[in-house]
Amino acid sequence: MSQPTSQSSTLGYFRWAFIVTVIGLILGGILGWQSSGTISGMLTVFFICAVLAVLEISLSFDNAIVNANKLKDMTPVWQQRFLTWGILIAVFGMRIVFPLLIVVIAAGIGPIDAIILAAAKPEEYARIMNDAHLPIAAFGGTFLMMVGLTFFFNHEKDVHWIEVLESRVARFSSIKGIEIAFVLLLIMLFSQLLPEADASTFVHAAVYGLLTFLLVEVLGGVLDASQKTMSEAAKGGLGAFIYLEVLDASFSFDGVIGAFALTQNLFIIAIGLGIGAMYVRSMTIMLVEKGTLAEYRYLEHGAFYAILILSVIMYIQTLFHIPEVITGLGGAGLIGLSLWSSIRYNRRERERDGHTELSSSHV
Repeated sequence: MSQPTSQSSTLGYFRWAFIVTVIGLILGGILGWQSSGTISGMLTVFFICAVLAVLEISLSFDNAIVNANKLKDMTPVWQQRFLTWGILIAVFGMRIVFPLLIVVIAAGIGPIDAIILAAAKPEEYARIMNDAHLPIAAFGGTFLMMVGLTFFFNHEKDVHWIEVLESRVARFSSIKGIEIAFVLLLIMLFSQLLPEADASTFVHAAVYGLLTFLLVEVLGGVLDASQKTMSEAAKGGLGAFIYLEVLDASFSFDGVIGAFALTQNLFIIAIGLGIGAMYVRSMTIMLVEKGTLAEYRYLEHGAFYAILILSVIMYIQTLFHIPEVITGLGGAGLIGLSLWSSIRYNRRERERDGHTELSSSHV
């Protein structure tokens, strides 16, 4: 996959996403025709694929911003690997292998049987996926919550969007392990609201999510600390690559489970979410190459607030269902507000610089 240059137009960054969209929608139409034999059936599947792609983009836009924040510090070689290997893992791993793996574990059947079940008995397949929602939400919600809290509990953080809140949180960052204590407190609180059988499952899955975050952090630190013994092309890249892939997986949990509310066909889900994943990857590299995060100083803050909101929603979904459209619009709204605040800040700075230059010219 060729990487667009910094001079490319914005649309140039989405070239491969457009290509995958056309191929995916054609495959969706063919799948709809084969399953129904009617034009209306074909158009229905075509429409579902498009809706799933939009759902994935809306749920993962904050993911693109966080990815860009990490990706900008990686070498071009590892950036390219993230865009090639990473997209294979994101599309085939999380959108196809992951749902199959859940059914393999939950139903105690082999991978081939799981594929047959998805094709022949989609209702049973969807039921198994829905039954696995609680531990998935607990695991993914905990991991994402740690990602969000780590950004705000940072004593080196000197740019604050919501000053009154973020400045106080940053001061508490000197207390070692405060993020972990906060997450563990929430885990215990939500476990008290669940039935006893579900509470045990929730706590175990949440603790595994916390351990996974800590292990990824440790592994990333060890790999990046040993960069002096690695080749120049791989310096500082492998640890960040692993972190981004686990983060991608956590963002994908909610979208994969939510997709079953629209269709029970695994292959339609894979096509729709796969299209969305391509746009998220394209947005990521565009943000890096255009320096958007540096230009809009609060955009990253909005993304991490969206991550925290998503993690809490995943916890709440263990108690009752929240429509995915609310999750997507909530995250998009926060990012939109942060972008608007950034534009206002830039405008004020330009006006201030203009007044300063004007005053200097009169001296």
